[in-house]
Amino acid sequence: MENDRLRIRTNQTSRHWAEVDIAAEDETGGIGADETARHLSQAVRSANLVVLSGLGTSLCVKRGDDRLAPTMWQLLQRVKEAFARLDAIEPMHDRRSRWSTFTAASNVAEEEENLEHVLSRAKLATELATEPVRLLQERLLAVAEEVIRETVDFLAPDVSLHTHANFLRRIARRPARKARVRIYTTNYDRCFEAAAGREGFIVVDGFAFGSEPQFNPDQFNYDVVRRDTEERTDYVENLFHLLKLHGSIDWELDEGSGKVIKREGTRKPLLVYPRSTKYEMAFSQPYVDMMAAFQASLRTPATTLVVIGFGFNDKHIAEPIMAAVRSNLSFNLVVVDPTLEVRCRADGGANPYLQSFARLVDDGDGRIALVEGTFEDIVPLIPDVVSQTEIERHYERMRNIAPNAQDRR
Repeated sequence: MENDRLRIRTNQTSRHWAEVDIAAEDETGGIGADETARHLSQAVRSANLVVLSGLGTSLCVKRGDDRLAPTMWQLLQRVKEAFARLDAIEPMHDRRSRWSTFTAASNVAEEEENLEHVLSRAKLATELATEPVRLLQERLLAVAEEVIRETVDFLAPDVSLHTHANFLRRIARRPARKARVRIYTTNYDRCFEAAAGREGFIVVDGFAFGSEPQFNPDQFNYDVVRRDTEERTDYVENLFHLLKLHGSIDWELDEGSGKVIKREGTRKPLLVYPRSTKYEMAFSQPYVDMMAAFQASLRTPATTLVVIGFGFNDKHIAEPIMAAVRSNLSFNLVVVDPTLEVRCRADGGANPYLQSFARLVDDGDGRIALVEGTFEDIVPLIPDVVSQTEIERHYERMRNIAPNAQDRR
């Protein structure tokens, strides 16, 4: 797909992918532009707007021309590189490489390129193997998880988050009569939190205010209001809920109290690692509260879910979405991904959930829109329905007088 174009498939595009010329004006963009505008406008005006964010929303984060967020394939290569460095420092007694030993004990091919599959089998090996093999597998698995932790912790003050900030400005400024936007993400990074801080947005993420915030799911039932001298109250602007379904690099489990705390720079982040057992892990604390909230959001009437950069490979997340499509007639779904056409095809490489959505669209279901594009493609097309608030104007003025202001955006 060209960088300046995207495509959409809805019940109005005659079972085809309609091209949308991003540079064209609405009146010259054809049915593709019309359908994109209609579904995105409906989303931001929905009584309940929910966003599900996956890896695709972090892949736009760069330093210069270098993309900082790793793909699963890149994580695999970095794990292999870490094993190779250990081989160079301290060779195995049998002179085999650690990666070869790791994959052999896990009963997977040395050439296997699915990191999730490798880690899943390695975890199983630690539970079933004899003592010497188990201890080695545990050490190597710990090395792999350390590589993942370090690689996903890529954010720095000089890294631009322009796309994330623009996205928040367009979807998180909601009229007081509408529910707050909820962003659910499978990403470990802090892109949304950092963008919110730079733009003056308030993030409700389930952690109580304090010097060492502790997780409390009741926080998602609270709101923030402003009181003036006449004892009147109104809801503050620019607030959204952020729920991290697979954990965060700044979460840590306090073993003494058993509570989840937020601690920047922790060496023991609480993460659901990419392996098959993440389904079970996702239903332990604190993830179970967030999964319950996600399922409740999808059952709420007049809800629009915008899915961006999520591959529908996690069954524990994809199944509730499919259930909402089946049972909630006032539920609307917009899926944004740059490889949708291939993944909707009826062949061996397709995703069954995306295939089902495509069939529903072709059979006339007007609640679903499939948009083949990236996070960067779609954000400028989201209508900005609320005028800039005074606090946003203040933050913009402060940025303009700060040194290197543009570099930090």
